[in-house]
Amino acid sequence: MEEKEQNLLKPTFNLDDFFTTQEQRDEKTKEKVEEIDISLIDNFPKHPFKVLENEDLEKLKNSIVEHGVLEPILVRPKENGRFEIISGHRRKRASELLGISTIKSIVKNLDDDTAIINMVDSNIHREKILPSEKAFAYKMKYEALKHQGKKSYLTSGPLDQKLSAEQIGTEHGESEKTVRRYIRLTHLIPELLEMVDNSELDKVPTISKRPAAELSYLKENEQKWLLNSIGYSDATPSLAQAIKLKKLSQTNKLTEDVMDDILSEQKANQIYKVRISEDKLRNYIPKNVKVDDMEGFVLKAVEYYSKHLKSRDRDSR
Repeated sequence: MEEKEQNLLKPTFNLDDFFTTQEQRDEKTKEKVEEIDISLIDNFPKHPFKVLENEDLEKLKNSIVEHGVLEPILVRPKENGRFEIISGHRRKRASELLGISTIKSIVKNLDDDTAIINMVDSNIHREKILPSEKAFAYKMKYEALKHQGKKSYLTSGPLDQKLSAEQIGTEHGESEKTVRRYIRLTHLIPELLEMVDNSELDKVPTISKRPAAELSYLKENEQKWLLNSIGYSDATPSLAQAIKLKKLSQTNKLTEDVMDDILSEQKANQIYKVRISEDKLRNYIPKNVKVDDMEGFVLKAVEYYSKHLKSRDRDSR
């Protein structure tokens, strides 16, 4: 009885709210910028975006030297007194290379799913982003949204998965199909995924995203066969060939020999490459011509010789 009476006497409102102003309460929840020791900040687990020490990072370093870190990084606290970076991996790395010990940071308490979504959203609109980076970023956000959906009991089963992909597409200006294709790329072995990135880096060999998404359905051992076949035939699969390989795999009819035969087929609009070893070319090219300039030298030589042949034909008439 006494316990019930005591409960009735307890206030139904927060006493702190009663004795503080709205301005003071707002101040408590306001984001604050702190200077945090960089050695206490860990990178985000499985961060899908590469931090390359390239020309862009050099520009960022120069900017930090001149102006400091203009935009604070976003971190979340960990249980061991350390922090985990959500956004600002490049700013952190540039500061480390410059020997700076602390960095301006906004600290937010975020659960795992919200942290992943924030991490992806803050990096996905970079000017330069590789297909592999976008693929793993979309997959991480997709899984986080699915998990949030299950926790909130709003949807379940296939509908939940569809809404996750649709939401990502809507937020990032892509169709649901495109989002799903990107996520499929995460099923490729690293060597094949690198060939997809090559299409953005002007390197060879390259595999376009559409055929790569179809190839992602091949079993791991079949993808390794494909890697060997690409090296042997010096050709990567077209979309039609990739679809054919996928269907054969699904019916357990794909073998190494069948794969080699498919890749050796002539593709529509195929452009054949002429390869001449440097050793052979050196017999006719002056030693002072650098390797990078050899292609231009050969093209000029062929042009000159072609003009010579035309002139000779005219004189012989």
